[in-house]
Amino acid sequence: VRSYKIRGAFNFFRKALAAGNNAELFVCASAGNHAQGFAFVCRHFGKKGVVFMPVTTPQQKIDKTRLFGGDFVEIRLVGDFFDDCYRAAFEFAESGGAHMVPPFDHKDIIEGQATVAYEIADQMPGARMPDVVMLPVGGGGLAAGVTHYFADQHREARFVFCEPAGAPSLSESLSSGKRIKLSKVDNFVDGAAVAEIGREPLRHLREFAADAVRLIPENRLCATMIEMLNVEGVVLEPAGALAIDALKDFSRKEIRGKTIVAVVSGGNFDFERLPDVKERALRFEGLKKYFIIRFPQRPG
Repeated sequence: VRSYKIRGAFNFFRKALAAGNNAELFVCASAGNHAQGFAFVCRHFGKKGVVFMPVTTPQQKIDKTRLFGGDFVEIRLVGDFFDDCYRAAFEFAESGGAHMVPPFDHKDIIEGQATVAYEIADQMPGARMPDVVMLPVGGGGLAAGVTHYFADQHREARFVFCEPAGAPSLSESLSSGKRIKLSKVDNFVDGAAVAEIGREPLRHLREFAADAVRLIPENRLCATMIEMLNVEGVVLEPAGALAIDALKDFSRKEIRGKTIVAVVSGGNFDFERLPDVKERALRFEGLKKYFIIRFPQRPG
């Protein structure tokens, strides 16, 4: 599904079914990637599911969710933002007896995402640890899982959490010392545009200082997406490019000789968005400018 999100969804279903959960219907809310993992898992286990997605979800993510879920999944588009559709999904689950599968705010989801940390550790030579691990943050499930895994293994590393500048829910929560809900969210980075960090993820992340979070400007992020496409041949959606873009905040001196792992996950990019991404990238690089000229109106 081109994203780590399937790990959490699969682990949630696996544990729920092993515990004897016989729900006829499962439900989730997602900006796109959790929905695809959820749909795949519904089909895998033969369970019916309803997916709530924002109206603004890229068509590519909607189509892929239908592809993975087939007849097992129904899609409902509700609200402009993730938090709107999450509220609708929760109310649907409460009223209809469906079993809610959260995108990030549950220990079984976090446990599933933590397998990313296991793979990082497994690929490091000689049981070494990376000097720096850079993690994208939306609801916080991946960040909570990875940091908890390394802490549980008594292995230390510096963690850098990469959030979109237009949706700094973790940054604001760490700065204030409590869980904060943003009054306004820019949903350009649709996979990480979350107004409120998950309660369970924040429980794992509250020990970190606010300066562990890097806020990524959306236009610079677009330049990174174009660079990854043109130079590396890697297709990334905005949320998938957060961690690699944050490297631009480091000087060469800071990273020279260090082992840095950037978790680059999220390749569900709708190419209808490419003109907008290219224009934002050009504006960031100073290669495209707009001039507003006002001519006075004079009679005659």
